[in-house]
Amino acid sequence: MPHLSDHSLRQIDDAYVQSLEPAALCRLSLHLLADLKEARDRLNQNPTNSSRPPSSRAPWERPAAKSESEAIEEEEVPPRLEEDAKGKQGEEATEETEVQAPVPPADELPPAPAAPAERRRRPGRQPGAPGVGRTQVLTAHETPVHRPTVCAGCGRPLSADDEAVAYTGFQSVDLRLGEASVLGLQVWVVDHRYCEVTCPCGHHTRAVAAQGEVAPDGGNTALSEWRWVGPGLVSLIAALSLRFRMSRARIQEFLGIWLGVYLSIGTLHQTLHEAAAAVAPAEEALIQAVQTRGLLHADETPWPQQDQETVLWLWVFVGMAVTYYTIAGRGKKTVRRVLESFQGGLMSDGWFSYRDYPKRLRCWAHLLRKAQGLKESCHADARRFGRQVHDTFHILMAAVYAAREGPPRGDLAGEHAALLQALRAACVLRLGQAHKKTRELAVELCNDWDAIFQVLQHPELPLTNNEAERALRHWVIARRISHGTRTSVGSRVFALLASVIDTCRQRGHSPWHYLAAAIADRRAGRPLAPLPQPGG
Repeated sequence: MPHLSDHSLRQIDDAYVQSLEPAALCRLSLHLLADLKEARDRLNQNPTNSSRPPSSRAPWERPAAKSESEAIEEEEVPPRLEEDAKGKQGEEATEETEVQAPVPPADELPPAPAAPAERRRRPGRQPGAPGVGRTQVLTAHETPVHRPTVCAGCGRPLSADDEAVAYTGFQSVDLRLGEASVLGLQVWVVDHRYCEVTCPCGHHTRAVAAQGEVAPDGGNTALSEWRWVGPGLVSLIAALSLRFRMSRARIQEFLGIWLGVYLSIGTLHQTLHEAAAAVAPAEEALIQAVQTRGLLHADETPWPQQDQETVLWLWVFVGMAVTYYTIAGRGKKTVRRVLESFQGGLMSDGWFSYRDYPKRLRCWAHLLRKAQGLKESCHADARRFGRQVHDTFHILMAAVYAAREGPPRGDLAGEHAALLQALRAACVLRLGQAHKKTRELAVELCNDWDAIFQVLQHPELPLTNNEAERALRHWVIARRISHGTRTSVGSRVFALLASVIDTCRQRGHSPWHYLAAAIADRRAGRPLAPLPQPGG
């Protein structure tokens, strides 16, 4: 039986069905039933029952991690002893003289032992696994000697003539970026030597590596100059991970093949956390910059976090020279935290969390896509309403573009009052429409009428939320590759680095130079330098 085409479905409505004879109605019902079953089978396809890749599953459709109690309940429990006894009663006795022990009542039986719960394998090195140390031997390009300058006992300044003995040291690998005369990257190996100096007073004072403060990121990431990975190499690892969307394993492969530097997965992981800890003080400045913008674009997209049963959201707030990301729930709490004192215009979609801001703008692209969907619907009234919304918005868009390019014009809302009144009447007429998509678009237009058509009074305002959507597009691709993050600390690391990287790029500066300098300063205990300013 051939499928009903879209052309045929558009002709089938309530009146047509009621006009059919019983035999014809039965035949049409069977035809529709066959199409419905096949469509439902396609909807139910997923990576476990078809050739669809795992990345095609929506974040909220992925199975959540089961708690330990749920895992115990799903384990098979050994059968009760009385079931074994009942099974033996029907069997023929091999010897008539055999005496069987009486079976105690069920309520007197000891509880059956529960099977041990199957625990999930934690990432990283497993308990009891043999450790692996660094075996790569590198030739140093320089060997700086670190000496204490003041005696820790008597406070006397120490001179170069005082007796000094190297008591410890470490080796670090860094990158030197190319300059105009010397292109490319150069791997630079440094052997640090720390000395113990004997003061004439007899006190032995040791030089120690500088320590930065512990970052309040939930992971207790310590900032210290005692690191195998230098600031320039940290910056490259951050670029490969976030900007070029490479996994830890591929970063490890890239560094080993192209630079000859072999780092463990754990070292790469700790390096990214240290990079985020170094720029953590910049978050407050980013939020302040967001709150002082005259016009802000906001958007959000689902973001899975492995230790959360519910899906979180990656929020973005884009201003003229700032981009700020955060991973949190989708309620109003996140918006209020970021936009606490914001008084400017806010461009967004129709999500209810944004509705508390009076100077709100609505993205027309979202509404046009919904109108286009109604135009292609099989429901006749939905098609009529979709065409009306679609045509009205295109007429108004042409007027806005003309007002931007030509001489100043009057109030565009008054100029197109009849068109707007006709659209408003069509929306009110369909507030109780049985067709769900038609009713939802009518309700959305009525609820956000002022926010949608505010641009008619101010044609210089944007019509779409493309700034925020473009900012999220790169990270949406990263989400499909990495399937999100594992913990809240990992989510914070991701959001911090993404905010700094995109803000620097937005201001016309290299985020990688800034990140390398920030790590060097913070490891030495110096304060974080401010983010570069536009055109600076």
